Amino acid sequence: MLSNGRIYLRPMKITRCDDAVANGLQGLLENYGIKLVRVPAGEPIPGSWFGDPEAGLIGNRLMVRADTPLHSALHESCHYVCMDEARRGNLHTDAGGGYDEENGVCYLQILLADLLPGYGRQEMFRDMDAWGYSFRLGSARVWFEQDAGDAREWLLHHALIDESGNPTWILRK
Repeated sequence: MLSNGRIYLRPMKITRCDDAVANGLQGLLENYGIKLVRVPAGEPIPGSWFGDPEAGLIGNRLMVRADTPLHSALHESCHYVCMDEARRGNLHTDAGGGYDEENGVCYLQILLADLLPGYGRQEMFRDMDAWGYSFRLGSARVWFEQDAGDAREWLLHHALIDESGNPTWILRK
């Protein structure tokens, strides 16, 4: 909205790690050996590549605060799943990875969203778009439904999902 030459942005409605839906996050992450670490409000988030309030990743520990977006927590977790063993062994803040891996991360975070009670891929699409994820076809949903075949194939190749698109609960070798 523009008023008197000033821009006022509407606050984004993003699901955060303090929302009730995030309660299932710890159980979901345990399937991959990831430990959820809750950081007190106002404290810096260790291992956060983008800075607060984004999730941080050090080894197999995912750091979040109550104001951390749930999509960020799932995204960083999926980096842990999708990176190879060598990178995982030295992981501190920068998940790294190339284009194909990043697409696999985004695809997997959408699949995992469906496994959180009270959340799901539609909410993940909304949160990703609101946060500013950028996709060639304009939205997370359209990318996932029409342009993410390469991401799905990458996940299949590394045995991170099965043919039905279900997580296999293993880490990339």
